[in-house]
Amino acid sequence: MSSTDAQWARIEPLLPDRTPRRSGRWRDHRQVIDAIAFKYRTGTPWMDLPEHFGSWKGAHIRLRKWARRHLGAPVHHPARPGRRRRRPRLDRRGRLHDHPRASARRRGPSKGAPAGEPDDHALGRSRGGLTTKIHLAADSRCRPLAFVLTPGQAGDTPAFPAVMARIRVPRPVGRPRTTPDVVLADKAYSSRAIRPQLRQRGIRAVILQPSDQAANRKRRGRLGGHPPAFDREAYKRRNTVRRCINKLKQWRGLATRYDKTATIYLAGLHIAAIFIWSAR
Repeated sequence: MSSTDAQWARIEPLLPDRTPRRSGRWRDHRQVIDAIAFKYRTGTPWMDLPEHFGSWKGAHIRLRKWARRHLGAPVHHPARPGRRRRRPRLDRRGRLHDHPRASARRRGPSKGAPAGEPDDHALGRSRGGLTTKIHLAADSRCRPLAFVLTPGQAGDTPAFPAVMARIRVPRPVGRPRTTPDVVLADKAYSSRAIRPQLRQRGIRAVILQPSDQAANRKRRGRLGGHPPAFDREAYKRRNTVRRCINKLKQWRGLATRYDKTATIYLAGLHIAAIFIWSAR
């Protein structure tokens, strides 16, 4: 996968200066970006990158440097007091199957991991095994605005404030916009903590109320209060989030996580987001 001239014209200003700090030939940013995009688009291992992309080590090292300098703490890791660690499972012969993601979760932070990398690398046990959950916000044109990574078993509601806090939409003049006009979310985000928070910031909430919450409110009678406002026509536009997720799933290296650290995986998500934003 190679970037077009129009895409590169929008990507190049986002990258640091090309001037090398040490003596030696500086590798072109565009070749590195194309190599990283090809790796995540196809799910190819780093060592199997085509030769025309140059050294795979150089592309991987450049990605790690960019992730360490510009992304900061990559995950939202809610406190889980009193949680017990699960023992690794052995097969019938008593052998432990070593997997890069499983071993990363057992050993804790890898050597040289950037600041903000959690002990579990945003990996958790869910029905599908070791998984990572991606919480994101998207605009009306199916373009991602913010990413937050949590372990696979984490809930959606605790990560909502972190996603909202990372929304930054640049404007021609003034500070970036951080407050959307409306939030379209499914019933998983219908909680007493989220609705007042949106109301306080002046954001209209279009969130479907679960049936159990509605039944509980009716059971309380007058004490239950009025049902929250819900715009069915506006809620139909929530499919933009699903369409944004479908765009990310086209990147095989992101649909199936192959990275050991959450920081590098989040950097790959940002690379995909840059290409989605720069597409016509």
